Amino acid sequence: MVSRVITSLRNEFRPEVIRSRMTTPRLLVLGFAAVILAGTTLLLLPFATTPGHPIAAVDAIFTATSAVCVTGLVVKDLSTDFTLFGQIVILVLIQVGGLGYMATGTILSLLISRRIGMRERLLLQGSFNVPTAGGIVRFVRGVLLLTLATEAAGALVLFLSFLRTFEPGKAAYAAVFHAVSAFNNAGFSLFPTNLVAYRADWFVNLAISALIIGGGIGFVVFSDLVRYARKEVNHPLLHTKIVLAATAVLVAGGTGVLWMLEKSNPQSIGALSFPEQALVSLFHSVAARTAGFNTVDLSTFGPAALAVLMGLMFVGASPGGTGGGIKTTTFVAMMAALWATTRGEMDVALFKRRIPTDVVAKSFFIAMLALGFVVFCAFVLLALESERVLGVTFEAFSAFGTVGLSIGDGGILSLSAKFSPAGKIVICLLMFAGRLGPLTMSVAALQSHVQKRFRYPEGRVIIG
Repeated sequence: MVSRVITSLRNEFRPEVIRSRMTTPRLLVLGFAAVILAGTTLLLLPFATTPGHPIAAVDAIFTATSAVCVTGLVVKDLSTDFTLFGQIVILVLIQVGGLGYMATGTILSLLISRRIGMRERLLLQGSFNVPTAGGIVRFVRGVLLLTLATEAAGALVLFLSFLRTFEPGKAAYAAVFHAVSAFNNAGFSLFPTNLVAYRADWFVNLAISALIIGGGIGFVVFSDLVRYARKEVNHPLLHTKIVLAATAVLVAGGTGVLWMLEKSNPQSIGALSFPEQALVSLFHSVAARTAGFNTVDLSTFGPAALAVLMGLMFVGASPGGTGGGIKTTTFVAMMAALWATTRGEMDVALFKRRIPTDVVAKSFFIAMLALGFVVFCAFVLLALESERVLGVTFEAFSAFGTVGLSIGDGGILSLSAKFSPAGKIVICLLMFAGRLGPLTMSVAALQSHVQKRFRYPEGRVIIG
C-alpha cells in the first residue's frame, strides 16, 4: 500500500507531468505572485522605511500587491514612511506590474541578446491578450517604446507644473513618479493628500487623465491604430472601435452623472466654480476607470455618486492595458447581447460585425464570476471589520478594479489601513484577482490538463 502511494506521488511530481500542468494562466499567476514576494522582501529591508516608521509584514505584502497589481490603495504614507529606496522599489513594482512580468523579462532578454522561445511567446500572448503569438516580440518592443515615450511626455508636462511648487530636482522626481503611476493606472502619489492640492490645475489634471486613458485602452489598440494610420489595414479592428467608443461614452457619461449628483453638495464640489466642478467630475470619471488618484476627499461624496464610481471601477479598463476590472469589451458585449435579446434578434452585432456566441457567453461568465467574487469578499470583510457597509463595499470594488480610490481612514490613508491583518489579506486577494482577471484565475485553478473527447446529448431547459 505504502509503495503504491510513493509510486503514485513520484509519477505525479515527475518533471514532464509538472510541465504539462503549468498552463499559461497558471504560469501568469505564479509569475505575478513571485514578483509580489520579491517586492515584499525588498520593502521589509531596514533601509526601505524611514527611522521610526517600521513596516509590518502584512503591510509590506499589501503595499507590494497594490503596486504590482497597479491599484494604489495605501496603508502607509509614501512621503513619510518610505525612504527614497523604498519609493523606487514601489515605482519599479508599478512598472513591472503595468507591463507584466513576462514583458519585463522579455525586454531584459532582448537587451542581453537572448532568444525568446515559443513557451515565452505563448506567455506573452496570454499576458497581453493578443490573438496570436506571431510577431509578439516585435509587439513587446513597440509596447516598451510607447510606454517610455508616453511616460516621458507626461513627465515633462507634470515637471513644468510641479516646478511652480518644488525645486527642479524634486519636481523632476515627482513628475517621473506620477507619470509612471498614472500611465500604469496605479494611482500611487508622493503627496500626502494625493492630488488634492492640484484640484484646479488644468495641466496636471489633463496630463494625468491622458496618461490614465492611454494606459487603460490597451496596447493592442495602439498597435492597430498605428497600422491603420500607416494604411497597412483598411479598417481598424472591431476591438479597437469598441474600446474607443466605450471609453468615450463611459468617461463622458461618468463626468455628467457625477456632476449632476454632486453639484449641490457643498462638501465635495458644490462650493467650486463651474469650470472646477467640471474638471473634478471629469478627473474622477477617468480615475475611477482603474487609477486611484483623487483631487477631492471621496468621503464627502454622496452614496449615489459613490455607487456610480463603483460601477465605473467594476467595468475598469480595456483588455491588454494596465488596468483591472471586467474590461470595457466585456461590458459592451453584455449590453449588446441584452439589447439583441430584447429586440428578439438572433445575432449580437456591433459596427456591422457579428460577435461570436462564445465571446458573448464568456463575457457574461466573467462578469458574473467577478461580481460574485467581489460580493463574497465584501461579505467576508463586513464579518471581519466593524466599518460602514458602503465604505467596505466601495473598498472591495476599488481593490478588484485595481483602482485605489477609497473613502479613507479619516486621515491620508485608504480605509484598508484600519482593517485587521485578515481583512488586508482579503483586499490583497481582490487586487490580485482584479489584475490577472477572473477568467485567468478560474482557469488557472480549475482547468484540467486532460481534455474530454466526448460531448453529452443536448437537453432543453425552460427558463424565464
